[in-house]
Amino acid sequence: MNKPLRRIAIFCGVLILALLVRTNYLQYVRADELNTRDENRRVRIERYAHERGNIIVDGNPVTGSVETKGSDFKYKRAWKNGPMWAPVTGYSSQAFDASQLESIEDGILTGNDDQLFFDRTLSMFTGEKKQGGNVVTTLNAAAQKAAFQGLGDKKGAVAAIDPQTGAILALASTPSYDPSTFAGNSDTDTKAWQKLLKDKDKPMLNRALRETYPPGSTFKVVTAAAALENGLYTDIDSATDSPLPYKLPQVSTVLQNEGNIACKNVSLREALRLSCNTVFGKISDDLGNQKMMDEAGKFGFNKEIFTPVRADASIYPKDNRPQNAMAGIGQASNRATPLQMAMVAAAVANDGKLMQPYMVAERQAPNLDVIYTHEKEQLSQPLSGENAQKLQQMMETVVKSGTGTNALIDGVTVGGKTGTAQHGLNNSEKPYAWFISYAKTDSGSPVAVAVVVEDSQANRDDVSGGGLAAPIARDVMKAVIDNK
Repeated sequence: MNKPLRRIAIFCGVLILALLVRTNYLQYVRADELNTRDENRRVRIERYAHERGNIIVDGNPVTGSVETKGSDFKYKRAWKNGPMWAPVTGYSSQAFDASQLESIEDGILTGNDDQLFFDRTLSMFTGEKKQGGNVVTTLNAAAQKAAFQGLGDKKGAVAAIDPQTGAILALASTPSYDPSTFAGNSDTDTKAWQKLLKDKDKPMLNRALRETYPPGSTFKVVTAAAALENGLYTDIDSATDSPLPYKLPQVSTVLQNEGNIACKNVSLREALRLSCNTVFGKISDDLGNQKMMDEAGKFGFNKEIFTPVRADASIYPKDNRPQNAMAGIGQASNRATPLQMAMVAAAVANDGKLMQPYMVAERQAPNLDVIYTHEKEQLSQPLSGENAQKLQQMMETVVKSGTGTNALIDGVTVGGKTGTAQHGLNNSEKPYAWFISYAKTDSGSPVAVAVVVEDSQANRDDVSGGGLAAPIARDVMKAVIDNK
């Protein structure tokens, strides 16, 4: 071969090598990036070319797939009772992507997850149509219905947990929305989406996980736990060192009790039953900010919780003495999600052990083979078994003869705590009504609940945790027990 031909051959070889390198770079290095680009419509067409797997509750799907008319996306998502289940499932839309379980478990539901590689490979040889897998939740349909119907047209949220496992049994938020209204990619879907985004009541906000409220007097359960765990008090029926009136430290402000109830030197049990601000404000100050932060942290405060859907962090603040005293009664900068306060009740009910909350029990292949099973996990130990049982006695007194009698269930032991949290500058707006509780049967505690009613049509003087929130918690607990 002469010199010019050799040069041309080498040059052509370099071009072929460059082409091979470029092709492999695009196919392997940049494959994921190119597949997920919005401009790559073929990937999206393939995604909606087959029916999506389902999200399962109590053995039944709460989702489905329907054919799309007038679109190259063949199938779109559908829901059974979408507004009730949206706080659990989230949405899946051809135009607006997905959220919550629909997003986190998208690989399983579309059939594209690596766990389903064998099923995809097998279908290539058998010629079977590609299918998505299923996500089996921990939700209790009866409890979810009781929570959703109990909230009704009121703005608020409910979270219910199995204290012994951490399984989430109910997760309701109102007002809600129907994900089916924007599951496609038509102009009608876009209008429905825009209307929801502009709604001042924020129906797409998951209040059970993503809204933090002042927890009010429900937080006194945490303050009582801190008092017991730090040895400030050991006997729940002995007098406390609680003056009346009680002046907040370092300032001239006097802390008031609702209804001017007599709380001077009452016991811990009586202080929780009467919901004495003066007693628990002083306990918080006696312990100091760091010990209060430490105890709140053991219950889950100051960290995000993943269920696997992310819940916003509840906050017990690093603060000065007077603000710390107010935070100890659930006011000041103290903020909590309903899930967090359900975790507080669950830890007390479970003899001091706090389990990691979760809502995915299993993942199933398209042929229903189980490819993942959740194993329960202890998150922390906020208080000893002995102190948890003391706190149970206190919370059960609240329901038997205190502010929580509306949560009583015949033949069942119920513990609870009411809360009416101040809202707005100088408490100018309607307060938030709270109730946290648990129910106990012979086999232990199957359910702990937190309810918050953010606003209502009731008169301001009628807004109370015992009046508005406790009946909802009672119905949720009863639904779990009756459908266990």
